[in-house]
Amino acid sequence: MQHTDIIKLLSTAPSMHPVTVCGWVRAFRSNRFINLNDGSTIHNIQCVIDFEAFDAEILSKITVGAAIEIKGVLVESQGQGQKVEIQVSEVTVLGEADPEEVKLTILSPKRHSLEKLREQAHLRVRTNTFGAVMRTRSKLSFAVHEYFQKNGFYHMHSPIITGSDAEGAGEMFKISNLPHNNAPVNEDGTIDYKQDFFGKETNLTVSGQLEAETYAMGLGKVYTFGPTFRAENSNTSRHLAEFWMIEPEVAFCDLAGNMDLAEDFIKYVVAYALENCADDLAFLEKRLIDSEKTKPQAERSDMALTDKLKFILENNFKRVTYTEAIEILKRSKPNQKKKFKYIIDEWGADLQSEHERFLVEKHFKCPVILFDYPAKIKSFYMRLNDDGKTVRAMDVLFPGIGEIAGGSQREERYEVLVQKMKDMNIPQDELYWYLDLRKFGTCVHSGFGLGFERLVQFVTGMGNIRDVIPYPRSPGNAEF
Repeated sequence: MQHTDIIKLLSTAPSMHPVTVCGWVRAFRSNRFINLNDGSTIHNIQCVIDFEAFDAEILSKITVGAAIEIKGVLVESQGQGQKVEIQVSEVTVLGEADPEEVKLTILSPKRHSLEKLREQAHLRVRTNTFGAVMRTRSKLSFAVHEYFQKNGFYHMHSPIITGSDAEGAGEMFKISNLPHNNAPVNEDGTIDYKQDFFGKETNLTVSGQLEAETYAMGLGKVYTFGPTFRAENSNTSRHLAEFWMIEPEVAFCDLAGNMDLAEDFIKYVVAYALENCADDLAFLEKRLIDSEKTKPQAERSDMALTDKLKFILENNFKRVTYTEAIEILKRSKPNQKKKFKYIIDEWGADLQSEHERFLVEKHFKCPVILFDYPAKIKSFYMRLNDDGKTVRAMDVLFPGIGEIAGGSQREERYEVLVQKMKDMNIPQDELYWYLDLRKFGTCVHSGFGLGFERLVQFVTGMGNIRDVIPYPRSPGNAEF
């Protein structure tokens, strides 16, 4: 079917040349004005129909949600709110939508809560809010690849099925082809995974980092961008069981270079969104302002959405050691007056979102990169500092969400890595290949991981991470 996208028509000058457009009916007023949207833009195009020239049966099928094809000419609009409109000469109903059934769905004109929209996730992308979010998500995805490709990185597809736990936390979804109720067992009663499909215990990946490190050791600069899975029972607005991770790994790069890369990358993709998603971001900003009017003044954001994005671009990320941050938090009013849910009273505490947001939003009032964390609260692969108690780790903290990215300089010394694995009970035999990197031309190397959904959440201003991924997976929820 030959037709023109609405986004293109809306920027086209009026002419008497015939046009064809397809889309879904958003509204049909007075049997005369059709608001049509095809998903290419937040904006509808108005199609003006002379109802006396059309069969009543056709008109009765032009209902909210119906898919139609319209032919006509693009003319200057006589009404307000749009520069052009289509004078309709022909209408074809491609797919009907029963008005009574539409009333029971989120396609009906009345406003619905985000919770209600999640219940009909197969339809929610047709709403203005989710159309805007998902178009922005798509643009951000492109910007991720564009940045790395422009900067000499090679895209690597890391495995989704793996026999190792990159984070050492054990919160993995196990994969098995063995019968659920009659799995073969060893003499000690444990499951005999040697009879399973892969001949060993396997899981869905929690990170592509370890495999990416192996490729950085041969290609220099690589990145992964793919799905990852966490069987963490966190039913919050910031966690998903399935999400997408961006993970660059760079050879001959220390922690300082890693922080430079993270800041440059994040600024690039945010700038790309501001330039290429202006209409959608304007809609989302207005939506956010309207929703915040119902909140107490103290809970409202200090900045509008686009101002917050520009704030990221216009400010250098403040680099602060973990030790400095702890001292700031210990002396802070929320901590001294016990307003924090998690009180900071000693060095070594694992910082929570409330602490990260205080540092960014209240104390420094700019994005922050914390580095040199206690070794005991970080992963085994992070390079141990000379003090023996901190590692070359970093977290990038943003207003509104706290941590948006985390990474480190990797431990390149074979003996040190072996000892750290022993101390943390990480099986060396499962990661022999990872240790091999330290035996054959080891070098300083670094990388970080950025949860794509948290990036989308920040750029779109959505309050819940389940509203920035097409079909969210969370505890008790695997619908659609």
